Amino acid sequence: MTGTAPATRRRRFELQALGPILALVVLVVIGTALNPDFLASRNITNVLSRSSFIGIMAVGMTFVITAGGLDLSVGSMTAFIAGIMIMVMNALIPSLGTSWNVILIGMGAGLALGALAGAVNGFLITRMGIEAFIVTLGSMVIFRSLVTWMADGGTISLNFSLGSLYEPVYYGGLFGIRWPIIVFALVAVLGEIAMRHTAYGRHCAAIGSNEQVALYSAVRVKRVRMMTYVVLGTLVGLASVLYVPRLGSASNSTGLLWELETIAAVIIGGTLLSGGFGRVWGTVVGVLILGLIDNILNLTDLVSPYLNGAIQGVIIILAVVLQRARKSSR
Repeated sequence: MTGTAPATRRRRFELQALGPILALVVLVVIGTALNPDFLASRNITNVLSRSSFIGIMAVGMTFVITAGGLDLSVGSMTAFIAGIMIMVMNALIPSLGTSWNVILIGMGAGLALGALAGAVNGFLITRMGIEAFIVTLGSMVIFRSLVTWMADGGTISLNFSLGSLYEPVYYGGLFGIRWPIIVFALVAVLGEIAMRHTAYGRHCAAIGSNEQVALYSAVRVKRVRMMTYVVLGTLVGLASVLYVPRLGSASNSTGLLWELETIAAVIIGGTLLSGGFGRVWGTVVGVLILGLIDNILNLTDLVSPYLNGAIQGVIIILAVVLQRARKSSR
């Protein structure tokens, strides 16, 4: 009996890990059957490029949720960072001209602002003891309101000449692969290594599983948890750096519902919403699943694009229900 129990648990774990991959394969088959252009290189490139923004943030969100946290502000934070980046770059043109120096300063500002925003969220949660839901819900509203105010209810647009110079950061690439896809892949690989093979990843899982036990095990709970928000904020800044050259603008609709997509990707990938277990490679699969669902709906007109958010909400609920069902069956 003792030999069969671990074997049964291993088989159950393998099936749970394979679930998202099987779902991805099924979506590819459905997409190909519904539209012959589904697997065209141009379509796949567009899907991966657009999914990269969510994917980069979702890697950071995986650590936050694994450590028992949550961040609802990433979409609004993206809009705010993008708006500040554009304003900074436009302001520097009279003194520095239309040059890569201006773009590099804008990129640095985006990364620094993301790290700072994440640090503020983390400080309020870990040092002030405010619930993550309350803090990030509040910051979500603040960031969205600020970008609306900065744009005066309209759109903040990047200087046209500078936008043309900045465009290759999104549309360019290496060996035919766009830069956002390459950056997403690198972030995912580093995230998986950090989660599986470093003390930081193990500490995140320990905190999410049982915070008191982690404290007794000499884990610096507050520091580790705060770092998850700083890392996430930095990755939001990185996603913003790659997003700005795509449209060259920011408004109060930028990044709308991205927090929903980011959390959905993490949960679909197998990370427990309650914390204690995270799977970065699963998050990558979750991002691809959401990207393919969105693409299939757009290519086939099966459902109005205005209902995509509702579909993602249903997916989150189903994923959590399945997680709880598995937990109760153990």
